[in-house]
Amino acid sequence: MSAQRGFRVDVLEGARIALFSLKANRLRTVLTTLGIGIGVATLLAIVGIIQGLNTSFHRQLAGFGANTLYVSKFPWMMKGDWWVYRNRKNFTLEQVDRLRTLAPFLSAISPYVQRVADVGSGGEQMSSVRITGVTQQYLSIAGYEVTGGRFISEADDEVTRPVAVIGADVADALFPGISPVGRSIRIENRSFQVVGTLSRKGKIVNESLDLVVFIPFKTFYSSFGRGRGLEIALAVEDATKVKQAEDQLIGILRRVRSTPPGAGDDFTINKAEAMAQTYEQLTGALYGVATGVGLITLLVGGIGIMNIMLVSVRERTREIGVRRALGARKRTIVFQFLMEAASVSAVGGLLGTTVGLGTAKVVSLITPLAADVRPSTVLGGVFFAALVGLLFGIWPAARAANLDPVEALRYE
Repeated sequence: MSAQRGFRVDVLEGARIALFSLKANRLRTVLTTLGIGIGVATLLAIVGIIQGLNTSFHRQLAGFGANTLYVSKFPWMMKGDWWVYRNRKNFTLEQVDRLRTLAPFLSAISPYVQRVADVGSGGEQMSSVRITGVTQQYLSIAGYEVTGGRFISEADDEVTRPVAVIGADVADALFPGISPVGRSIRIENRSFQVVGTLSRKGKIVNESLDLVVFIPFKTFYSSFGRGRGLEIALAVEDATKVKQAEDQLIGILRRVRSTPPGAGDDFTINKAEAMAQTYEQLTGALYGVATGVGLITLLVGGIGIMNIMLVSVRERTREIGVRRALGARKRTIVFQFLMEAASVSAVGGLLGTTVGLGTAKVVSLITPLAADVRPSTVLGGVFFAALVGLLFGIWPAARAANLDPVEALRYE
């Protein structure tokens, strides 16, 4: 019990003397904290932005749905020669019908085809709007919600009605302050009646999901021709068996498309998970660079702390000799200097964390970049800074504790 009490006394006394020393040397303390603070601020500013981007990206991906697959000639993330994908056979409506019959594990299936065009109404005009031809089931697959009117119906598709359902960005731009339902829009000088509006979904990879106009699939073909190959949107009935459904789907698609045995797949099954993996690889590299920059800056700050502590040891050599002569143990001296180094680093870490995460927040407000300030990041920044101080304070502390008391008392 006495050993534990002695240890507590050493720690408390070391902390008291360390704080007194820091207060007595204010300028030195401020200059020392700056090195650590700059390193922590640099690291956490980048980490805060990356965490914000990750949170925003995964929130946007959730809009695709955990049970959603998209079949196309092209992968979302292109790897390899574009001509290899370009030369694949187009999908056909007959293949979609066969897929619907052979894949009972799908709860919904819809062909879709899209292009970019100008859209206008009255005196308002928008460019680069994504026009997508879909069937009724596309709504439940893509995760949109109808906020006014209705979505595309089977009857619309069968009789190729010139009707449209518009995204939130299109509604706001073409019909500010009024309901678009029942009004007309022009898509490349073709008139379409708006029958519904959609809820806002935001952006993904800096592309707006609300800058869209949906029209019946067959209406798209009759209005804009069949030159564009169709793609297929699918929803798996059981969200817990998406991987199993994907494996089955590969075999069915090869059969439907008459892919020869031994030949590679002439299609790609796209899903949100694949985008997330590619995104994490990119941000992982950015994390590595940010960590490297932050660690180098912290290393410089740590070396600064060590130098300052060595100077402090020299200046207080006589004080250390007096304390040792009066019975102070080596561990008491070690605790004193370690607490001093850790305190300086912790203060620098706290200031650096505040500045770094504050910078990340400011960047998120004035730029499209997102930022995410987490309590664990704040605590981690302060703890890591204090740890750097402890590590770089070991040598000065050991040097102070190992001074010969007699020689220290003679030091001038």
